[in-house]
Amino acid sequence: MDTSSTTGSDCLVIIPTYNEKENVEAIIEAVLGLEQPFDILIIDDNSPDGTAEIVRGVMERHPGRVRLLERAGKLGLGTAYIEGFHKAIEWGYDMVCEMDADFSHAPADLLRLRSACVDGGADVAIGSRYLTGVNVVNWPMGRVLMSYYASRYVRIVTGMPVHDSTAGFVCYRRRVLEALPLDRIRFKGYAFQIEMKFLSYKYGFKIQEVPIVFVNRALGTSKMSSGIFSEGLFGVLRLKWSSLFTKYPDYSSKQ
Repeated sequence: MDTSSTTGSDCLVIIPTYNEKENVEAIIEAVLGLEQPFDILIIDDNSPDGTAEIVRGVMERHPGRVRLLERAGKLGLGTAYIEGFHKAIEWGYDMVCEMDADFSHAPADLLRLRSACVDGGADVAIGSRYLTGVNVVNWPMGRVLMSYYASRYVRIVTGMPVHDSTAGFVCYRRRVLEALPLDRIRFKGYAFQIEMKFLSYKYGFKIQEVPIVFVNRALGTSKMSSGIFSEGLFGVLRLKWSSLFTKYPDYSSKQ
């Protein structure tokens, strides 16, 4: 099935959810209201607050534009995106975006990420909080510093020229997702974001950062934890170590 030919959209926006009843309807309507058509896949990890039921109601108002994938429980952010990537490839989308449900990523910035790929020639466009300084609103200072220096740490250890390696607001061209070994991605939490960018970099894909302003959620509860931080800290070292013994395909000159 070529979804882009039936809905008019060439880009699927994947939004993982867990207990996002306060935000999910509003974020869907905001994305669908953009002047460029985007389709949406909500991946819900069996939210006990009724998030999936709300999505089903929105689907009735927007047939073909919104899809819902319900999973048995909290299986990790990375596995949600991997399932979504496979669906996007199966459905024939040219581009796939990741974004959060809580409005920390401005829906209008999807237009800029897509443009970086369509008009700017990027294979991976990253909504970057740290490209032009620190553009984060309403986060506690400790969390800002942890996030900022985590990205600095990743850049130093891996050599990857990305200012915001932990960013969860990303647009991938289809060819990137077809090339990367998605089913061998090892991290399930937020380190998944680092691993995807690192592999894209090692495969020679063109990465472009697009400056955004990240605004902390106003409604609902954050899913961050200390385990997420430790996975990223030690996971980066494992990524770097394994890369020393790995030969990667080179897609830098392939169109």
